[in-house]
Amino acid sequence: MPIARPTSRAYRAIAWLVRRLMFALVRYEWRGAEYLPRQGGFIAAANHATELDALTFAHFLFDHGYEPRIMAKRSLFTTPVLGSILRATRMIPVDRGSAAAARSLEAAAEQLGDGACVAIFPEGTITRDPDLWPMEPKTGLARIALATRLPVVPIAQWGAHEILPRYGRLPRPFPRKRVQMVAGPPVDLSDLYDKPLDAVVLREVMNRVMDAITALLSEVRGEPAPAARFDLRKHPEYEARRTHYPPVERP
Repeated sequence: MPIARPTSRAYRAIAWLVRRLMFALVRYEWRGAEYLPRQGGFIAAANHATELDALTFAHFLFDHGYEPRIMAKRSLFTTPVLGSILRATRMIPVDRGSAAAARSLEAAAEQLGDGACVAIFPEGTITRDPDLWPMEPKTGLARIALATRLPVVPIAQWGAHEILPRYGRLPRPFPRKRVQMVAGPPVDLSDLYDKPLDAVVLREVMNRVMDAITALLSEVRGEPAPAARFDLRKHPEYEARRTHYPPVERP
């Protein structure tokens, strides 16, 4: 069975508020819950198109009986209100681009060992793809998956960007928006468990995970994904101009 509901009063209070807020903003369509493991820990991996994705991601997992631990950049933990919420709900701070990132991975692995669901955005940040398709990921998820050998469940989500376009654009909360969440079968990584932990193996893990997420998202959107994923390393100007992105309009 999934892990028990949180004993923390703070967590329960925050979950109560967030669930009601999300149901007020969103008309959910949830599919694929049968692929979420019913015992033991697992890694949930989803695409990331807007700041609101963290709430829709957590809501999907929580309402299916899990207590998700989302990996978030450490700077968010220092903000007055959001930081308190993240700490109260035991989310996992990530030190990006530093040697301390290893400690974040260790914390995630420990929580998985306790039977938790660790929720990860493999891209490490909101996609820079102009059409909001998943971009090239980081390798943190691969390291956790190979170390724990626990299932990696791909999840595609689509529609939250209609409520909150990426990069702090003005929200459009009304009318309620349709948000689709679809989980797929765990990604098979068993043939990679005993191989040397090198760049080739890490990249293979991430390619399989991102291919699974992208295939689900393509089904949700009803359109083919690009032949190649957007690679931020080849387009550094996108990072510099992130606050000037126009919102992506979708019907």
